[in-house]
Amino acid sequence: MPKRKLGKTNEELSIIGFGGIMLNDNPQEFANELVAKAFDLGVNYFDVAPKYGNAEERLGPALKPYRKNTFLACKTRQRDAAGAQKDLDNSLRKLQTDYFDLYQLHELTTDEEVQTAFGKKGALETLVKAKRDGKIKHIGFSAHSVKAALFALKNFDFDSILFPINFACWNAGDFGPQVYAEAEKQGIGILALKAMALTTFGKKEDLIFKNCWYKPIDDEKVMKLALRYTLSKKVTAAIPPGEYTLFLKALEFMQDFNPIDEEETKELLALAKTTKPVFMHG
Repeated sequence: MPKRKLGKTNEELSIIGFGGIMLNDNPQEFANELVAKAFDLGVNYFDVAPKYGNAEERLGPALKPYRKNTFLACKTRQRDAAGAQKDLDNSLRKLQTDYFDLYQLHELTTDEEVQTAFGKKGALETLVKAKRDGKIKHIGFSAHSVKAALFALKNFDFDSILFPINFACWNAGDFGPQVYAEAEKQGIGILALKAMALTTFGKKEDLIFKNCWYKPIDDEKVMKLALRYTLSKKVTAAIPPGEYTLFLKALEFMQDFNPIDEEETKELLALAKTTKPVFMHG
């Protein structure tokens, strides 16, 4: 599995990350096997969050044998310092670790959330203190809004951003280019979400996979193209959808990664024109 440097840090991450949400509502045995298989196939980047049901409880024991050789990222959706501290302590305990390689403000979306998190007694204060205390190595954030992401990038020196970088969002939704440009200018690590997403569900459609709220691409050729499209940018790693079969496909596709060419890109852009993106800007 190819590895890439994370922004200005000295960390080297596998280009496919393990989305801990896959473990939610699954037995411990399943978690142990999937983590062991991922590690054997070269995955060293594992990402999880309190929001993902019981995924932290499952990932902790499963990752324990490999912890010292992995990069573990976690997050908090709390916007105040006290709430973020509680999340951090709980996550460290559940994941059976003394520190996180990366800890992130999770899903920054509204102006109000951003102002609170960055303000006095906001969540960011907890992250800065935890880094000083050695409980966090790097500080990052994830966002579901262009505006929130740009505000965050311009108001704190983050180590990484976790953001949707997807062919349809980028080309049909104008969602991504502005954030990517700013992150690239700053030289911070760019971690990609939703690379294999296709579109949203209609009102009466049921989820296809229990841990995936959007509709992933189902055509394997397009799936591979979409993943290569994202990873052909200056992106450190991509986290596949929260379904283990798609994660294993991504691992299979990326063992021999090569950048997407012009013809293949045209093929994807034609599909983007007829697709309603998962995220749109404005």
